[in-house]
Amino acid sequence: MAQVISFGCRINSYEAEIFKEKLKHLNNVIVINTCAVTGEAERQCRQAIRKLRKENPNAKIIVTGCAAQVSASKFADMPEIDLILGNKEKTEIEKYINELPEHKTIVSDIMKYAAYDKYIITGFEGRHRAFVQIQQGCNHRCTYCIIPYARGKNRSVEASAILDQIRLLLQKGFKEICLTGVDICSYQLPSKPKQSSFSLLVQTILQEIPELPSLQFGSLDPAAIDGKFIALIGQYKNIHPHFHLSIQSGDNTVLKKMGRRHKREDVIALCRAIRKVRPEATFGADFICGFPTETDEQFLNTLNLVKEAGLNKLHVFPYSEREGTPAAEMEQVPVNIRKKRAKILREEGEKYND
Repeated sequence: MAQVISFGCRINSYEAEIFKEKLKHLNNVIVINTCAVTGEAERQCRQAIRKLRKENPNAKIIVTGCAAQVSASKFADMPEIDLILGNKEKTEIEKYINELPEHKTIVSDIMKYAAYDKYIITGFEGRHRAFVQIQQGCNHRCTYCIIPYARGKNRSVEASAILDQIRLLLQKGFKEICLTGVDICSYQLPSKPKQSSFSLLVQTILQEIPELPSLQFGSLDPAAIDGKFIALIGQYKNIHPHFHLSIQSGDNTVLKKMGRRHKREDVIALCRAIRKVRPEATFGADFICGFPTETDEQFLNTLNLVKEAGLNKLHVFPYSEREGTPAAEMEQVPVNIRKKRAKILREEGEKYND
């Protein structure tokens, strides 16, 4: 079986299982599914590739994923790599690996890609939880984020395919199903814009598969969670009562500069509304510290939001410039201050962990 190494998000973990199933007949092949969410993540990918080549001098090393999509030229300069595939091309990874093409780099314009890999997987060996991809890409343009340029536009999976995937995983013995994607709250089928939404999909899953023990979710956008979804949380006890929110900052001025669509007050109100229907609910959150122009007072608003909204299980990152994003052109906060603030925020989150 090919060796698959995945960096970054849950959707990368999902894709890693696809690669394992597609390439299980191959030996001496290493696939690295890269992450581009921060410059540090990309650096770690390159470091891992160099180490893997030293340890496996005769293996075919295939690099794909978000960093390969947005920084193909940087990876093309690495002699350790045999083949670089973009996020479109990796959906047919088996075709390219069976016979290495003449050109080392095959990366097309992801913005022109309107499909997704329909492969149904049952991997996730040794786990109780399995991931189900419901959508790809993102139509929003947060000023710090490179991922839309790596993953392309929002494109959603038909509900019938999602139901088939969940039923198959339940037959295989999985008890926990986590819906994943780049921006899952934006789930919508272009062919059925009025008959498809994230809330309607969740309702359909729960109605059609009542035996599902636990339904969980990847990161949720506070600006996109509607009253219908909150009502479902109260109605269906097999919705796992932990929700991870993509918040990023607790200061409204910073949120506006980030291009986010919510305010700190919205986060507090959302957590309160969910707790009203599920008192045992807990909340995790993503935060970026040291975003360009962020002041000490603005960071304090983020720090205070953790307590005000009752957040724990924080994913905290110091801001990382991504070339080509608007935030990279703004006035930057010194790196040491970014790291200091991130450390303080992580410690604040630890106070409220169980």
